[in-house]
Amino acid sequence: MAKAIHSMIRVFDEALSIDFYSRSFGLEVADRLDFETFTLIYLSNSESTFELELTVNKDRAEPYDLGDGYGHLAVSVIDLDAEHGRLEALGFSPKKIVEFNRDGMPIARFFFIEDPDGYKIEVLQRGGRFN
Repeated sequence: MAKAIHSMIRVFDEALSIDFYSRSFGLEVADRLDFETFTLIYLSNSESTFELELTVNKDRAEPYDLGDGYGHLAVSVIDLDAEHGRLEALGFSPKKIVEFNRDGMPIARFFFIEDPDGYKIEVLQRGGRFN
């Protein structure tokens, strides 16, 4: 069986990205591999063994164009309303909370937030399929 271990995104400003992921999702630097032309930074927390890999290309002069192919990362939280308020208080501008239903049955409660590079992150209420 394959085991999902990380997802990689390219970021423009290393310090800004690390600060965002640390303050918003409690992700801390687990490892940092510095090379001549790029740096790989692995972020994780105690909730999961899955890591987010930030790739910083040292010669990059402008932010990345995310195009229309990227979707989003997703995280789950115990208290969605409290998390929304906390992120709002930090000045990160989370989008409104959405209640997603199908045939009158609740499927998910969530909101989206964007990191400094414009990557979308879905924050879901923990439960059911989204533990």
